[in-house]
Amino acid sequence: MLIKIPKSWQLSESDATPENIYKERRRFMKGTAAVITGGIAGSLLGRDAFAAWVRGEKLPNVVQSQYTTDEELTPYDDVTQYNNFYEFGTNKGDPYDNALDFKTKPWTVEIAGEVNNPGIYDVEDLLRPHQMEHRIYRHRCVETWSMVVPWVGVTLADIIKRLEPTSRAKYIAFETLHDPKQMPGQNRNVLQWPYVEGLRMDEAMNPLTLLATGVYGEVMPPQNGAPIRLIIPWKYGFKGIKSIVKITFTEKEPPTSWNVSAPREYGFYANVNPEVSHPRWSQAKERRIGSFFKQPTLMFNGYGEDVAHLYSGMDLAKYF
Repeated sequence: MLIKIPKSWQLSESDATPENIYKERRRFMKGTAAVITGGIAGSLLGRDAFAAWVRGEKLPNVVQSQYTTDEELTPYDDVTQYNNFYEFGTNKGDPYDNALDFKTKPWTVEIAGEVNNPGIYDVEDLLRPHQMEHRIYRHRCVETWSMVVPWVGVTLADIIKRLEPTSRAKYIAFETLHDPKQMPGQNRNVLQWPYVEGLRMDEAMNPLTLLATGVYGEVMPPQNGAPIRLIIPWKYGFKGIKSIVKITFTEKEPPTSWNVSAPREYGFYANVNPEVSHPRWSQAKERRIGSFFKQPTLMFNGYGEDVAHLYSGMDLAKYF
């Protein structure tokens, strides 16, 4: 008989706060109606899931994932109005102000490199065969602030298996749209555009790694990385590349934007490690958005049970 032991950070469905109670508590505490959905029915992705963003447009046929946390959610307005997305500006409010008219439909993703099924895929067709899941993840920024965000997306491993990478594929690289007309931040030389990121293949195949298309049960807002972005909850937020247009399977470690721009400050791995300080500040504590006090930063952002084995024997001060 197989007995499944849940991880320490997982939330059982019986422990989840009912939607109506959660809403009333949020109204009372914040005076807003931050809506959380996460319908627990169906398993196929509806075609309207990638329509242009409209506040309140729900993602259909989403199932509750086992990978989630019971921590209090960061309010919707903070999640969607306090962002790092330099393509739309370097201030935290710039993406919300500048991304409203960003066109996310139609949207294609190029698959290239060491893979048996390369090509240019409509984002709907790339994700359609796979189950959409609702996951509440801790989200840690290198700047010492953090959030708890209810993402909706598809496990990246499911996509990778369908694309069939070859035995030479040791890494997976991602690229953001380069369109300075729509993304005014790309008119400034803050970074080398387009934005690029990468993972080792075993990191990409970890079941925690998510390609997200929504937040709070709704279609992903442009300022949060619509229509498709990467979520790796044990790494700092800059690894979560947004508005992805290309995925490449490669034998060699790919470049990453922040490592290219400031290699002393940003490594390839970007694992949350409170024992290694950023050159300009400590990472030992973090401030949850909406909270006055700081709290200790957890190793691997609290997901060590599922990911620490990926780095066994590695010097995490050297490979940061």
